[in-house]
Amino acid sequence: MSWLEENVSRETIDRLKAYESLILKWNPVINVVAKSTLTDIWVRHIEDSAQIVDFAPDGIIHWVDLGSGGGLPGVVAALILAERSPDAVITLIESDKRKAAFLRTAALELGCSSISVVSDRIESVKPQRASILSARALAKLDVLLSFAEKHLAANGIALFQKGMSFQSEIDEARKRWVFDLEVFPSKTDPHAKTLKISELRRV
Repeated sequence: MSWLEENVSRETIDRLKAYESLILKWNPVINVVAKSTLTDIWVRHIEDSAQIVDFAPDGIIHWVDLGSGGGLPGVVAALILAERSPDAVITLIESDKRKAAFLRTAALELGCSSISVVSDRIESVKPQRASILSARALAKLDVLLSFAEKHLAANGIALFQKGMSFQSEIDEARKRWVFDLEVFPSKTDPHAKTLKISELRRV
């Protein structure tokens, strides 16, 4: 049994597996995830996305996932939060119209009414006042922080999943930004980290 299966209900696992099946169904059409990762979706994408929910505080009001793509981590977070924070609203921002269509279909088929999909560029979307802002494999940290400045609530938290270059991205970002930072090792990739950022302001 995986760490995820030990930490969520059987109902949530079933919904996550249904989401995994949707990715497999749609992937030949819109390339939801890289073809090379299709044989290991559960660990590479589902578990990798799920782990960041544990870094979010209780009482989430509005979770916003930037550049959501196929819903990683946004849809995964929504399915877990349906159990942990049932009143939370989840907004998925994705400019690619085909992927936005997939996200809407996934929300409908998975019965996840907390999800809303905004099909527009992050820069063009009105400020979201997010209590949690997430992004996975989207952009350099400096760019992500400019998005956070616009879309985070005053007391909000950003959860950004980064790869091997995380430290150099932090060092570069600190030239322009001041922020509180916690760094968490990944449960699925020895080279990856989740950056938990709060109290963001410009230098």
